[in-house]
Amino acid sequence: MEEIVRNVSGVVTPVLLCALVGYGFALLKLPFDNKIVGSLVSNVGYPTLILSHLTRQHVPLAGFLDMMLAAAAAVACFGLVGLGILTALRLPIRGFLSPMMFNNVGNIGLPVCLLAFGNQGLAYAMAFVVVVLVGTFTIGMWLPMRKVSLHNVLRQPVIYAVILAIVLMATDTRLPATIEHTFGILGGLAVPLMLLTLGHTLATLNIGLLRRSVALTLLHLAMASATAFALTRLFGFEGPARGVFIVECVMPVSVGTYLWIEMYDPEDAPSIASFILVSTLFTVVVLPMVLTFWV
Repeated sequence: MEEIVRNVSGVVTPVLLCALVGYGFALLKLPFDNKIVGSLVSNVGYPTLILSHLTRQHVPLAGFLDMMLAAAAAVACFGLVGLGILTALRLPIRGFLSPMMFNNVGNIGLPVCLLAFGNQGLAYAMAFVVVVLVGTFTIGMWLPMRKVSLHNVLRQPVIYAVILAIVLMATDTRLPATIEHTFGILGGLAVPLMLLTLGHTLATLNIGLLRRSVALTLLHLAMASATAFALTRLFGFEGPARGVFIVECVMPVSVGTYLWIEMYDPEDAPSIASFILVSTLFTVVVLPMVLTFWV
């Protein structure tokens, strides 16, 4: 148990430290342009991250697609239950529903799944990541925008990156080594830039927001646990597939959802930043329990 706690802390702590750097920028009033950062992440960071990860794994396409289907079902459940929770609490759907729907299955979920389940677990986790990223760049964008925009979706490089990655996996084709290495470097931009943006916004927090964020985090965990229990049985997952699905379901709120909220719904951005922070902190306690007693 002690080793699991130490390993999980080793994953979560760098996330918090990166956010702390952004927080320091705000406190010191250093220049920081959220719009430029958001544009870099959505147009360069995430698309190259997808291609650099998926084209290296070469997982069997059938198992990959099964996990994608289960992940889509989980996101749909999160959306329906989250809508009920937010309605009952009288919180704005525009700002809070996408964080309730999409978990941080990438920069926290991927290393945890690799640590706990090896390379096979990492491959399954990437299927979950693809679903969440596509959802983040469609529904996650439409909610704060308050409109469905297929034009905006077609302009998102991440959609084409997913399509290309699946084609490459299906044909067992790798990118040229130079391109793969370049995408690996550019893909490394996404997570740290989003964490810096998150930390920059945390400078506006107050205690009231933190109390509400704790309540939302507990509700999010309860919803995620029930969904994971039901869908692992429905899809008949066993072994690493079952473990990965459960872990990814209980991941904290996605940092990626913050990208669109910061752009299109800035009045809710501090509240969402608080929700993301508290949810991430809870991971240090939740993950060792899940890995020890459930998977």
